[in-house]
Amino acid sequence: MTTCWYEGPLAAFDTETTGVDVETDRIVSAAVVVQDAPGTRPRISRWLVNPGVPVPEAATAVHGLTEDHLQHNGRWPAPVMYEIAEQLGEHAAMGRPLVVMNAPFDLTLLDRELRRHRASSLDRWFDERPLLVLDPRVLDKHLDRYRKGRRTLTDLCAHYGVPLEGAHDAAADALAALEVVRAVGRRFATRLERLSPGELHTLQAGWHAAQARGLQAWFARSGSDEVVSTEWPLRPELPAAA
Repeated sequence: MTTCWYEGPLAAFDTETTGVDVETDRIVSAAVVVQDAPGTRPRISRWLVNPGVPVPEAATAVHGLTEDHLQHNGRWPAPVMYEIAEQLGEHAAMGRPLVVMNAPFDLTLLDRELRRHRASSLDRWFDERPLLVLDPRVLDKHLDRYRKGRRTLTDLCAHYGVPLEGAHDAAADALAALEVVRAVGRRFATRLERLSPGELHTLQAGWHAAQARGLQAWFARSGSDEVVSTEWPLRPELPAAA
């Protein structure tokens, strides 16, 4: 009997950053976590980055990484971004799904860093085999859409009974997101077990777009002019300013 995707090999990716703007903020740390099966010891790759720009105190308050620490211990962004993209490309080549919580944030940030430091783009690593993304936020919001409350990683871990030790550490967050996806798969097995990761990737793009339109409508009713992107898992590059 074929193993369901949520009981099989998964990878996960997470970043810590200087802020929340994917176009201008920078990655200061990142991690890729690989687990071959539930309960097996994960393999973890970590990167610490000297972003070359000031690190706001508000960002340090979240992840604990100071500008001084990153200047003395972080590597330059160019080789780091290449190594991360190379590893994500290897997982895609093996057909291993990649768990990314709120994928348009982390993957778009990585894409912009590659453009900034490597004159490249993230999609270049997926010409032969596409990236198969599993986003716990999108999955949970679609499968349990009427549940009240927030859906941050901390909230999802509490809801699905997943331990989260050392939140806002890239490796800890990546591993927790991976475990949440396994828990979502089991809880909604009747709706998910017949779907391949590729089919689920395509479905999530539509689910995210519908979720984004709903949030946009809510902002409009609230009098906010905030714009919500419908693109998933990667936002397209903004056109250059005239």
